Amino acid sequence: MLMRKVPGFVPASPWGLRLPQKFLFLLFLSGLVTLCFGALFLLPNSSRLKRLFLAPRTQQPGLEAVAQVAGHPLTREQESPPNPAPAAPAPGEDDPRSQASPRRRKGWLRRTRPTGPREEATAARGSSATALRPQEGSISSSFDFNAFRSRLRHPVLGTRADKSKEPQSLVQSQREKIKEMMQFAWQSYKRYAMGKNELRPLTRDGYEGNMFGGLSGATVIDSLDTLYLMELKEEFQEAKAWVEESFHLNVSGEASLFEVNIRYIGGLLSAFYLTGEEVFRIKAIKLGEKLLPAFDTPTGIPKGVVNFKSGSNRSWGWAVAGGSSILAEFGSLHLEFLHLTQLSGNQVFAEKVRNIRKVLRDIDKPFGLYPNFLSPVSGNWMQHHVSVGGLGDSFYEYLIKSWLMSAKTDMEAKDMYYEALEAIETHLLNVSPGGLTYIAEWRGGILDHKMGHLACFSGGMIALGAEDAKEEKRAHYRELAAQITKTCHESYARSDTKLGPEAFWFNSGREAVATQTSESYYILRPEVVESYMYLWRQTHDPAYREWGWEVVMALEKYCRTEAGFSGIQDVYSKVPDHDNKQQTFFLAETLK
Repeated sequence: MLMRKVPGFVPASPWGLRLPQKFLFLLFLSGLVTLCFGALFLLPNSSRLKRLFLAPRTQQPGLEAVAQVAGHPLTREQESPPNPAPAAPAPGEDDPRSQASPRRRKGWLRRTRPTGPREEATAARGSSATALRPQEGSISSSFDFNAFRSRLRHPVLGTRADKSKEPQSLVQSQREKIKEMMQFAWQSYKRYAMGKNELRPLTRDGYEGNMFGGLSGATVIDSLDTLYLMELKEEFQEAKAWVEESFHLNVSGEASLFEVNIRYIGGLLSAFYLTGEEVFRIKAIKLGEKLLPAFDTPTGIPKGVVNFKSGSNRSWGWAVAGGSSILAEFGSLHLEFLHLTQLSGNQVFAEKVRNIRKVLRDIDKPFGLYPNFLSPVSGNWMQHHVSVGGLGDSFYEYLIKSWLMSAKTDMEAKDMYYEALEAIETHLLNVSPGGLTYIAEWRGGILDHKMGHLACFSGGMIALGAEDAKEEKRAHYRELAAQITKTCHESYARSDTKLGPEAFWFNSGREAVATQTSESYYILRPEVVESYMYLWRQTHDPAYREWGWEVVMALEKYCRTEAGFSGIQDVYSKVPDHDNKQQTFFLAETLK
């Protein structure tokens, strides 16, 4: 009808058009159809268009579509699920792990393949955005907490039964003293700073800081497992109630990926595995999801800072012109993120840390060493500075603990750990003229003959890994662990307060002492007493308990104030100048 009203069109057939006009009209119509449908294949890849024009893919019940990490082989053998405390079967009993293993694996690593390269690339680009978003307050999980508890090698709570002998009586009194110190630190925090991140005992108020993106209560969450293990039941319930009622995740600041992971997620996961309380599991998973945008980089190596509001990320400005990620930061995510996948069923967490492993495994390493700065854009080392102390430390710790956590199935972690340890021993290990063994720092082949307090964890780490080394190396590693721990003890023994400095040197005839005021402070760090604990567990040499008790006495004398514990500015002065901060790790690690 429309064509009949157009001037120049004279109907000459039942269709109302002449033959040439019919041809032109059909040509126009076919071009229009081609243009419309062709545009669908030229437009950006859109899930809305897919839903309109493509049949939905079928999924087996219980399986979840998982965003694949770019470059991650789909068929690579996967790690066993985390198993932090495998059971030790009694003589004559079947190994319970062999019975529990099939069920655990069934709910462990599940994935479906993308349908093609385009879907895989899209998933890789937006994996953090496509992470599963469970309903508020409810996150399903196939994790069986009761089965987990039944596999524990030792009870969570309880002490040795025989309390009649004098040495045991002494140990009990020492434990009670440390328990009192924990109670005092907690009560001081509760009274003056409850809900804040840390207590400032001199000014008797709280401190928020700028590392946690607006999250609060870092001391509460970092203290949960210590309160529980020390059987401070009332204090633990206070902490739990705060997490339930006052720990909110709707924050919008910039946060350190590393600090939020180890203090908040680590604290929540520990509390869950100790108690089975769902609030800890759910909060840990939701907080883990908020960290995922940090991984949105070309290599998948996360940047150090994530913005909780915008989802953007950036590297620390001081990290080699603001373009580097830090080995100890992105290398200290593996343990927690595997557990987040275990407890949520969401594969994105495990995929992220497996990709970090892949990058580190494949990259060329100078003399087998891992430098501390890596570009998250190019995947290249940015500076050949190697340290087992600050900037590098916990990367090595997480390798050996990943091997142990996997019930000794994560061969990749084991191989990387022993290869790294061999390179460290070859290129960084030194013995001073006075006979002290230490791990120096390496700058492009030139050694700084110093050791940081943070590096003193390595004595315990090497002792922990000695059992699974090659048989001919086990005794050597135990001796090496003992020698390094002895050196760190000397850094304490040679100070006036019997507390160790932040860093100590071996030069100009001075050994195991700080050489400048800026390295003479002590901020309640746990690394030295941690190594004492590991060496005691392995050797039962009473010297390690004696050394630990020396630290307790020094903390009481120089770090205890009327309203909590504080670090000190100079370990070589018997008149303490307090720094006015009770660090969260003092409650989470040092006292534990």
